Amino acid sequence: MKTTFSIEGPREVVCYQGRAGRTITDNNVREFWEANPDVADERGCYVFGIRAGKGMTPAYVGKATATFRQEAFAHHKLTRYQQFLADYQKGTPVMFFIVAPTKRGAPNKTHIAELEVFLIQTGQAANPHLLNVKGTKAEEWGIAGVLRGGKGKPSKGAKEFRRLMKLQELQASDRAVDRALEESDMSSPDAEGEGGIDQA
Repeated sequence: MKTTFSIEGPREVVCYQGRAGRTITDNNVREFWEANPDVADERGCYVFGIRAGKGMTPAYVGKATATFRQEAFAHHKLTRYQQFLADYQKGTPVMFFIVAPTKRGAPNKTHIAELEVFLIQTGQAANPHLLNVKGTKAEEWGIAGVLRGGKGKPSKGAKEFRRLMKLQELQASDRAVDRALEESDMSSPDAEGEGGIDQA
């Protein structure tokens, strides 16, 4: 049976601002769930990132087959987020939730796992320094003017093929990612000549 997920976000993640930088404390996590009770006990996938100006950059993709409250801010996840915040000193941390439909019984864990892999691949296209360890091997093929084919005006054949295969929405998404990357580059450490985020 098909699983149709819904999007909730972006939800701001308030941080403690210290003299040397910022961090997400236990109190910040508690306050986050107090402010977002509608998603706390849901399940699905989530994406932690940062919003700077008009652009956003993904940092980490995760899945929750228990609840978001139990898994999204687990200790090993917080370690990833803190690493990201150490390199991106400007911008607002945000969380997106891709929520599985509420129904009787457990959610379809296979669909959640497949969605996580898709989001990791898509997130890595937007941010090559995505902090996920698993599933981050970039695809090494593309179709010019259709999918991962680089920049440039698509040919007439490519346009017609996209229509045939119903890929118009995918291309619109790719353009949105390109715009977000151009805007977020201005606020990322790489734009200032500093090192990016290493994959853990």
